[in-house]
Amino acid sequence: MILANVFCLFFFLGTGADPVVSAKSNHCLDAAKACNLNDNCKKLRSSYISICNREISPTERCNRRKCHKALRQFFDRVPSEYTYRMLFCSCQDQACAERRRQTILPSCSYEDKEKPNCLDLRGVCRTDHLCRSRLADFHANCRASYQTVTSCPADNYQACLGSYAGMIGFDMTPNYVDSSPAGIVVSPWCSCRGSGNMEEECEKFLRDFTENPCLRNAIQAFGNGTDVNVSPKGPSFQATQAPRVEKTPSLPDDLSDSTSLGTSVITTCTSVQEQGLKANNSKELSMCFTE
Repeated sequence: MILANVFCLFFFLGTGADPVVSAKSNHCLDAAKACNLNDNCKKLRSSYISICNREISPTERCNRRKCHKALRQFFDRVPSEYTYRMLFCSCQDQACAERRRQTILPSCSYEDKEKPNCLDLRGVCRTDHLCRSRLADFHANCRASYQTVTSCPADNYQACLGSYAGMIGFDMTPNYVDSSPAGIVVSPWCSCRGSGNMEEECEKFLRDFTENPCLRNAIQAFGNGTDVNVSPKGPSFQATQAPRVEKTPSLPDDLSDSTSLGTSVITTCTSVQEQGLKANNSKELSMCFTE
């Protein structure tokens, strides 16, 4: 505890960061805490974290099939007010963006030793009727439309976000390509190398993810809490407001971002934010010590 307090002081004094401001900026951490306060979300999240982190052998880091199944159960059975907040939280720093990228445990569910050709990956997806259906929904609901305000069909952000989340846990699983908070780029784990005379079609398919204004705007709007009134068809969420609690729940929040210095500091001192302190900076640091 003493070491943690000293580390907390060193970090904030060294960076000039305000603990309250830093904690508030990590909406992805808030989303994980909100999930942990819901029994169903907590149970299914803990399940997929355990399965996707379970090493099979020195040459096989996990069972991807079981990991994908656990992820599908999480996103299918947990209300979107929890899952969307974890997937689409807005970030101001790299620690937050890395937590967002790690939401689906990409080392098991997403990445592989080599990237397959995107058209080959699409072909594999189309052999599974459910994956084929989810991919078709994505193209229908996230198709870039230049005749609407939001660039989404019928200005419906929620339909696009739902279609994106629906592909997680299949061969076509998409994810953030990096942990940069500056821009949002998502993609399946594939490239267009070796496409031959199909390269144009492959690039067009890949751009549906990497350069899709509808998808990008939908993610940004949800993270900023500005999508609530965009489409009357979609449910309304409090996009970035975490529930107020008196004690931080102890769950595997840090399993997926253990390399993130900023996030660990925020976790140590996050009670400053949750207790709604109104004190000045020196008093906030004092509270950090007494946690």
